[in-house]
Amino acid sequence: MSTARPFVKCAGGKARLVPELLARAPKTFGAYHEPFVGGGALFFALRPRRAFLSDANPDLIAAYEAVRDRPKALAERLETLAETHAADPKSTYYQIRSERPRSGLHRAARLIYLNKTCFNGLWRVNSKGEFNVPIGDYKRPTLFDAFNLGACSTALNVATLNAEDFRRVADRAIAGDLVYFDPPYVPLSETSSFASYAAGGFGPQDQADLRDLALVLKRRGVHVLLSNSGCEEVERLYSKDFQIHKVKARRSINSKKAGRGAVVEYVIS
Repeated sequence: MSTARPFVKCAGGKARLVPELLARAPKTFGAYHEPFVGGGALFFALRPRRAFLSDANPDLIAAYEAVRDRPKALAERLETLAETHAADPKSTYYQIRSERPRSGLHRAARLIYLNKTCFNGLWRVNSKGEFNVPIGDYKRPTLFDAFNLGACSTALNVATLNAEDFRRVADRAIAGDLVYFDPPYVPLSETSSFASYAAGGFGPQDQADLRDLALVLKRRGVHVLLSNSGCEEVERLYSKDFQIHKVKARRSINSKKAGRGAVVEYVIS
């Protein structure tokens, strides 16, 4: 397994689910595709020779690009933010949250800073695409690990990065490739949804479209892996043409403490 690990934390991050995913991934495959890259835990574990990583969040893709192409400059910017935050956490946080930087480097640093200092590591935007999570209660937040940032940069040298809708994976995935879908999960309750990860959210029609796309790819000869919540709606969507594996995964990011801990999830192939 690679020494690189995710440089951002995400709701539903797959670090603890990686062994289950690796057990069901093909031993050999062509290109690797991850249309909801998030923290990229499976990508960093697999270390494929060629990869296409994408996400609907353009700031997240800007962060991946900065880690791949300008890790030293990014680290310097994050060090400056860490010092400013230490002097006045609340003012710094809400100032950075209100900014809309244009340069890729500053967008990347902003996303990583907010990710590591916001409430419980959540990434949530409103209908205008504005990040709106309040500051978290961290005395000494660690914005980055220099060694890991370097390892991630090396791993990402094989990756093509795109800010785009997940459906675009159909344009490039061919027989023998591996596609891993880690979408915003079908919520287990009305209060458990993290679907507002991008403007417009990710609703029932998106979940149905994802199932249809996964089936198209399978019939094309593409290896497909998919993870989602362990609920009846997911069972209904994938009961035909797919294998559903029930696994237990520990979740540490949730708006309520009671919602953290071991939960049942589905790994689908």
